[in-house]
Amino acid sequence: MPLLKFHMYEGRTEQEVKELLDVTHKVMVNAFEVPARDRYQVVHEHKPYQMIMEDTGLGFTRSEKFLLIHMISRKRTKKQVTSFYENLAHALDEQFGITSEDLMISISVNGDEDWSFGGGKAQFLTGDL
Repeated sequence: MPLLKFHMYEGRTEQEVKELLDVTHKVMVNAFEVPARDRYQVVHEHKPYQMIMEDTGLGFTRSEKFLLIHMISRKRTKKQVTSFYENLAHALDEQFGITSEDLMISISVNGDEDWSFGGGKAQFLTGDL
């Protein structure tokens, strides 16, 4: 049920984007213990002048591989969130050479009443999910 929005600089191949989404989904399923078909991902590609991502004074060096993931989700435990951050950083570095300095993640929390998966219903409230 987490909705993940990926913001990246344009230039990655279709295959690389697909693999990046697959890896992220696998890590998310493991960290948050959600069903495999709980997959909602949107990719936004930006020209370099359309996305300015500095480091809040942490001394990070950003590159053209920079990736911002904004997740909208129900509340998760601190353990789940830190596991997601750490395991995703490791997987993206290992498989795509995206260093942890080039990965930024933001999670916005919402509640059961904030989701309708279709049919004009709030499935978490109706008991369908």
